[in-house]
Amino acid sequence: MAISFDKALGVHQHTMLIRSQRAEMLASNIANADTPGYKAKDIDFAQAFKAAKSSQQRGNMMQRTDSKHLHGGSQLNNSVELFRNPNQADTGDGNSVDIQVERNLYVQNALEYQASLQFLTGKFKGLKKALGSQGA
Repeated sequence: MAISFDKALGVHQHTMLIRSQRAEMLASNIANADTPGYKAKDIDFAQAFKAAKSSQQRGNMMQRTDSKHLHGGSQLNNSVELFRNPNQADTGDGNSVDIQVERNLYVQNALEYQASLQFLTGKFKGLKKALGSQGA
């Protein structure tokens, strides 16, 4: 009997992908805190998750340049990338990054990523245990 990893792993594989891409975006915001004209970006998690689940149901598609290339891949939909509304008045340089907000969001995102990782670890342990008992 074949194991469906999509069913076995649930939503955690998608949440980890979104969380890792959000971490990159938040780190970019922090790195550009002093860049004139830089606008802070974030991800609409609910919309990104919905897009990831729908791509799972219809199958992930990548453009293949050769018939021997594998199908697959997961990439964040650009429509879920948003510019954040600034909490502070413009300082004159057009930069909308609030470093405290970005740091707090980064830490929160890291904790949520870690939680998804622990859930996935539990799922893999369960699969490993189930496969181990099959051979006995």
